[in-house]
Amino acid sequence: MIDRYRAIEKILEHVGTTDLVVSTTGMISRELFYTDDRQGNYYMIGSMGLASAMGLGLAIRAPHKRVFVLEGDGSALMSLGTMPLIASEGVPNLVHIVLDNEAYESTGAQESISSEFDIAQSARTFGYPSAHRVEDLEGLESALFEVTNSNQLGLVLVKCAIAPVEGIPRVSHSPTEIRDRFKAAVQS
Repeated sequence: MIDRYRAIEKILEHVGTTDLVVSTTGMISRELFYTDDRQGNYYMIGSMGLASAMGLGLAIRAPHKRVFVLEGDGSALMSLGTMPLIASEGVPNLVHIVLDNEAYESTGAQESISSEFDIAQSARTFGYPSAHRVEDLEGLESALFEVTNSNQLGLVLVKCAIAPVEGIPRVSHSPTEIRDRFKAAVQS
């Protein structure tokens, strides 16, 4: 398994300067903020389960931008009904990434059901043209290269370890600041 923090670093190597990133609430947004706070990041503070729906809307409304959705297994499971909608829209500029540590880490690491339910297989069943399940950095690099260069919708499920990193701050921008700077990035 990959440390989630390292997975986010690897993902960011594939995010271009004009790409948009929507991240779910909790540690994923905090680690993204700590690693690479930028105008094109939208931190979904306090709204678990909505990152994929927002990413779909952005991909439809801004077809000239590539949109990355970073969510955990808990968020993906909470909004599982959004995945068939994403597949039916088939937006080629959406890269859907699920960082799966089999837990709701931000609320105390309670187990999720993702150890018994394959989100990547579900994405294929729903009609995602590409869905990968990776467990190491080499596999992540390969899947990201394929998805980001294919010009089609893709999902990458990254099996991650629960490995808290000390000193990761909370997102310090207010919700209004996040909205306004992200809006400027979308319009650029």
